[in-house]
Amino acid sequence: MQKFVYYAPTEIVFGRGEEARAAELVQRYGGKRVFVIYGGNSAKKSGLLARIEENLRAAGLSVLSSGGVVPNPLVSTARRMVEEARAFQADFILALGGGSVIDTAKGVAHTVATPGSDIWEFWTGRKVEASLPIGVILTISAAGSETSNSAVLTNDTLPQPTKRGITTDFNRPKFAILNPELTMTLPVWQIGAGAADIFMHTAERYFTPILGNHLSDEIAEGLLRDVVHFGPIAVKNPQDYEAMSELMWCGSVSHVGLTGIGAKGDTPRDGDWSCHQLGMALSAIGDYTHGATLTAVFPAWARYVKDANPARFVRFAEKVYGITEGTEEERIEAGIKASEDFFASLGMPIRLGELLGHAASEEEILAFTDECSYQKSRSIGSFRVLAYEDIRNIYSRA
Repeated sequence: MQKFVYYAPTEIVFGRGEEARAAELVQRYGGKRVFVIYGGNSAKKSGLLARIEENLRAAGLSVLSSGGVVPNPLVSTARRMVEEARAFQADFILALGGGSVIDTAKGVAHTVATPGSDIWEFWTGRKVEASLPIGVILTISAAGSETSNSAVLTNDTLPQPTKRGITTDFNRPKFAILNPELTMTLPVWQIGAGAADIFMHTAERYFTPILGNHLSDEIAEGLLRDVVHFGPIAVKNPQDYEAMSELMWCGSVSHVGLTGIGAKGDTPRDGDWSCHQLGMALSAIGDYTHGATLTAVFPAWARYVKDANPARFVRFAEKVYGITEGTEEERIEAGIKASEDFFASLGMPIRLGELLGHAASEEEILAFTDECSYQKSRSIGSFRVLAYEDIRNIYSRA
């Protein structure tokens, strides 16, 4: 085990009806003027937004709510919310939704706390040095943003939209309320995409060049097995509380950094994150569902990089899927195929053409490759470092 520093300060409040504690938790972390960020009409139609507003106001808190966050959250929406929050003199940001809402809330919190700043500055190199406290009431099990130190936004104000992420401990929410019942009315597609995202947050950390961290591996493998088991059950029956609660907790654990502990230096061991970079380029250009972009590229990525460390893929096949028979190559392929079957059981695409709805043209592949490589200015990955031509080859094989 290498040395590491692990920091996960978010207070988790899990269970039925726990959203009733929103005001108590906001006050615990100093909030008096609460800016509530939500997504579309579902928060209104379900009555959840009204219940939370009433809960906060009954405790004597001032409340202003703002909606309109979309999947693959937009800088234009976040900028509008920054102005609203500044005018309201917000001192606490409460995210009511899933990863897109939470990531938007993080950007709003940083920008409001930094007078004179523009939100995109933090996504293009400016260091985050202050932020308002953030709370979360989670309604989608997927991104894990409720516990993570990362956030992703799409800048839709540029001639060519681009999707970028930032990592800072200022992104860590103060608390996250997790009531699995709030996820039971989601469309099946979103449940499946969420389960895929949870799987990939752990797989990205599992396929790492830094090995020998056995407990971290065991935790990761157990989480992957749990998602593989309960994900299809949740898709078939979203009213299954056990399945929905397992997915919700897996989502939080998958992105809190726990499965990546065991460092070279003082930060969690590097994951690979190639599939996320490949997927982010797809959704920046085509606005595709994030989880679906990951499943569309993972099989091609896995087959492209497996020779970098075949033993890792053998262990993955054995520990996650129980595959122990056959040659090394046969077990590796069986593990990748089992992942494809799992993704398909969630209703997710396993080929790029399934995601796009047509066979990708060479022009589209080049556009995706240019976006993923930041116009040929970077490589991606660490399990195997992927340069421009590697990225292009994976898209082509996908």
